[in-house]
Amino acid sequence: MDLAQFTATLDRSRPDPAWPVTLRALWHAADGDWDRAHKLVQSESDAAAAWVHAYLHRVEGDLSNAGYWYRRAGKPAATGALKAEWQDLVQTLLAEG
Repeated sequence: MDLAQFTATLDRSRPDPAWPVTLRALWHAADGDWDRAHKLVQSESDAAAAWVHAYLHRVEGDLSNAGYWYRRAGKPAATGALKAEWQDLVQTLLAEG
C-alpha cells in the first residue's frame, strides 16, 4: 500500500483492523477523530507510536507535550505543515511494513 491508497481508505467507515495501531491512529486523525487516535497510541511504547503521539499533540496545539513525545520518538520537533507531517508519518510507517 502507498500513501495514495491509504488516503483513499478515508472514505470507509473505519480503518482496517489488521493495520498496526499507528496507522489506525493516523487514519482516525485524518478522519477528524483525535480522541480515538490518541487512545490508540497512548498505551503504545515504541518510537513509531511516540512519533504519532507527538503529531497528535501538535494537532491539538499542545506543543510542550508534543515536544516530550518527539524526544521519546528520537525525532526533532516538527515545525512544518501538519498535513506534510501526517503524509511523512504514513509513508514511513507503510514502508516499515
